[in-house]
Amino acid sequence: MRKIVLTAAFALSAAVLLGACSKQEDQAQQTAQTQKVSKPSDPNDNKAWGAYLGQIVQQNMQGMSADRPYAYLVPAGDDDESKARYDRQLQQVQDVVARTVTPGNLLAFGGPNSAKTADFVIEAFKDAKPGSFKDVIVVVIGDAADKDRVTAALQPTGATLRYVTW
Repeated sequence: MRKIVLTAAFALSAAVLLGACSKQEDQAQQTAQTQKVSKPSDPNDNKAWGAYLGQIVQQNMQGMSADRPYAYLVPAGDDDESKARYDRQLQQVQDVVARTVTPGNLLAFGGPNSAKTADFVIEAFKDAKPGSFKDVIVVVIGDAADKDRVTAALQPTGATLRYVTW
């Protein structure tokens, strides 16, 4: 009988401790979510840009019914490696656009160079069929100066554009 009481007491203590830890983790997550990540100043800091863009994507997920968003960090550099990454990523997105994307999905594009990001989106969607992106959310992050040309490129696709200026 004593063993059962000891086991029950141990299980109860463990449950209380785990509950307290869970509450602390929840509070830590809420604090981390409320902290805003500012626009990185270093165009080569992919980790910081990823965190910044991820935050913006999280803020623009309303209306998305897919499992996860598809975010693309557009390289800003002009060196050979950056150009190669840009070209590979552009080819990948063009393939996705050619196959179309099912309604409820979210595609997000951003990078340290707003003009390059806008060029990337325009090039990626240039062969999209009219209306083929109805009910698909496309988030583009960049300067206000690039908004009109991105809007003009995406309008025929029927995509829901959310242009976020920094």
